[in-house]
Amino acid sequence: MPSILPQVRIWDSLLLVYSSINVRLLDRSGRSQHFVHFLSDKEVQDGISSFRHFPSLVEDLTSGRANLQYEIHRVERKLTSLTPMNEEMYWPSPDDTREEMDLLAAPGIYDSIFVLWPQHNFRDGISVRSAGWGLGMAASVWSNGATYAAVGNTESWRWKIPVAGEIWLHEWLHGVCAYFASLGHVMPYGDADGGARHGYVQSPTSGWTGYYRDLMTGNVLDGGRPTGIGVDAWLCPSPRHSPISA
Repeated sequence: MPSILPQVRIWDSLLLVYSSINVRLLDRSGRSQHFVHFLSDKEVQDGISSFRHFPSLVEDLTSGRANLQYEIHRVERKLTSLTPMNEEMYWPSPDDTREEMDLLAAPGIYDSIFVLWPQHNFRDGISVRSAGWGLGMAASVWSNGATYAAVGNTESWRWKIPVAGEIWLHEWLHGVCAYFASLGHVMPYGDADGGARHGYVQSPTSGWTGYYRDLMTGNVLDGGRPTGIGVDAWLCPSPRHSPISA
């Protein structure tokens, strides 16, 4: 008898690439600081190349149950605002990318929105302080019903260590886990950050993908029960088809 292939859930995604930034931010002393930076073509291509490896990770780690399809849009305007976080940290929230989101990613068009932004001026040793290399969040009205993740530029080698595309996968999973949790599926404590908490070890060659595979197939044991995004979860409508994030 022919084998029955798993039903594939398509996740339509958009990557917004901001190659320049011109913002005024408050430093720790409360003084206004002007941060202007332009990414080189190499820095942009490094980030995009890493992103292009991300969909194959999704397909592999879900055993073919999810397929991430994407479009890439290089934004011509400068990023002119950032949203404050605690301790004088900032990030490009949906408020700061609103112009492009409303133009290109109205509610119901995409399941996930990603942002590549100029966080670091490595030549001059100046950076925007943020809570991490990347940040990911759940789908909401704020993000036009799509999961949302922002990742800063970094050194060329770092994009590939240990697995190309893993940073995008990690931040995406924060939003995806939150989405499925809102539908009633039980996630392990810490979701994408829960590897070490559940006994997994980061591999020097495959990173945290061993943990992500179990997370994305519903096989992370938490309190003795399997948790994560199981087969039944991937059968659910994706965010753009769900009233949860509307």
